[in-house]
Amino acid sequence: MQETILSVGIDIGTSTTQLIFSRLTIENLASNYTVPRISIVNKEVFYRSGIYFTPLKSQTEIDAAKVKEIIRKEYEKAGRKPEDLQTGAVIITGETARKQNANRVLETLSDMAGDFVVATAGPDLESVLSAKGAGSDRLSEEKREVVANIDIGGGTSNIAFFYKGIPKGTACLDIGGRLIKVENGKISYIFPSIQKLAESHGIQIQVGDRACEKTLYRVCEYMAQQLAMALYIEEPDGFHAGLYTNNGKPLPRQPVIQAVTFSGGVADCMLHEEEEVFRYGDVGILLARAVKNCSAFEKIKIYPAAETIRATVVGAGTHTTDVSGSTIRYAREKLPIKNIPVLKISEEDEENPVLFAEAVKKGLALYESEGEPEQLAIAFSGKYHTSFRQIQELAALVMEGAERVIKGPYPLILVIENDIAKVLGNALNVLMERKKDVICIDGIHAQSGDYIDIGEPVADGHVVPVVTKTLIFNS
Repeated sequence: MQETILSVGIDIGTSTTQLIFSRLTIENLASNYTVPRISIVNKEVFYRSGIYFTPLKSQTEIDAAKVKEIIRKEYEKAGRKPEDLQTGAVIITGETARKQNANRVLETLSDMAGDFVVATAGPDLESVLSAKGAGSDRLSEEKREVVANIDIGGGTSNIAFFYKGIPKGTACLDIGGRLIKVENGKISYIFPSIQKLAESHGIQIQVGDRACEKTLYRVCEYMAQQLAMALYIEEPDGFHAGLYTNNGKPLPRQPVIQAVTFSGGVADCMLHEEEEVFRYGDVGILLARAVKNCSAFEKIKIYPAAETIRATVVGAGTHTTDVSGSTIRYAREKLPIKNIPVLKISEEDEENPVLFAEAVKKGLALYESEGEPEQLAIAFSGKYHTSFRQIQELAALVMEGAERVIKGPYPLILVIENDIAKVLGNALNVLMERKKDVICIDGIHAQSGDYIDIGEPVADGHVVPVVTKTLIFNS
C-alpha cells in the first residue's frame, strides 16, 4: 500500500527567495499479519522555482508584499493551490530572520502556504535542513565517516555534522556573502562583526570606501579561515568565539570531522568562476574564491553536495515531515491542528510518579492566558511505562496532572517517543468515559519550546503526518 502527499518548501533567505514542491511517498513496510509499520519511502522534488533576490524595503525590513507576489506566481507556474498541500515548511533564514518584520511576513504568507504548512526559523534547524538537502547525512551513512556541511549564505554560515546519518552537532556563524555590500563601486554596508574581524588583521574598511577587490578578498580569506576553525581543522583564535550567531555555541570537538560538503549561494559560486566579482552587489563571489582556495580545507576530504543554493529549500520541502502511525489514537474531527506549543516532561520527572503529575501541573501553568489554559501538547519519552499495568498507572497520572486541560475546551494532546500511544489513548478514553477528545501520537521526539503540527490521517487512517519545529527568530 502506497500513498503520496504533497509538500512545499519555501526559503526566504538573506540573498535569495525560492520554493520547491515535492511528493512524499508513504508505504506500509510490514507484512499482512503484523502491526502496520508505515514510513516515508521516497521523496521526489517535482518543481523548482526560479531563484529571486529577497525583496527588502530597507536594511531592517522585508518587503512582505513582494515576497508574497513571488510565491503566488510560482504556485501558478507549478499548477498548484494551497489546498493541494498536506505538509511543508516556510523558513526565514540567516540575516533575514533578524529583520524587524520577520514574524509579520510569515503571517502574510500563511494563506499562501496551505493549512498544514508551518513557519519555522532558527539556526539549528536551518543547519540540519541544509545539510540534509546537501546530502551530507546520506554521505556519512554511506561512507561511514563524520561529514559536516557548511551552508554559506548571504548572512550566516550554518554548520551541521553527521556520523552514520545521525546529527552530532550544529553551529551558526555570522559569515556570509552579503555581510559586505557594494553599490556603484563603493562599500554600502558592513556587518559589525566582519568589520571588527578585518580590523583585527589590520584591514581598515568603512562604508563609503571604494570597493577594492584585493582588500575585500583579504577580508574574505579571513572569513574562510574562521569557517575552517569552526570545524577544528585549524585551532580557533581569540576572535573566533565572537562570530557565532546570537552568542551561540561552537560544534563539539568529538567525533572528529573527516569530510565536508559546501552548500548555499556562496557554494554555488564556488562551482564556476565569475569575472565580475561584485555582480551580486556583495562579496559572495570573493568569499567563494577564498573558501575554494583556503589551504586548511585541503586537510580533509571534500565531497560534492547534492544541492548547493537550493539545499535549505530542498531540506525544508522534503525533510521536515515525519509520520506517526499504527499505534496511535486520535480524534479525527480535530485534525489537522497546527502551531501547538510543546510542554516536555523531563525523564527524571517522568520516572517518578509523584514528580510526573506535579511537573505536568507546573508546566501547564506556564501556558495559561488570563487564568485559562491554552492549547498545547504534553510530550514525554514513555520508556518508563511499557507494561499494561504501567500504562494504566500512567493514564491515571496524566489525568491528575492535566486536569485543567481535561476540564478545558481543547483536546488532550500527548506526544510520546515510545510506541505506547494507542494503549495509553484507550486507557484515557476509558477513564474519561469518552467525554474528552484525545490525540495520542508516538514515534515523535519533541522538546519544550518546540511547536507541533498534526495533519489529517493518511494511508487509510493508519498514520498522521507530523511536523515538529521551533518558532525561534534570531534577535
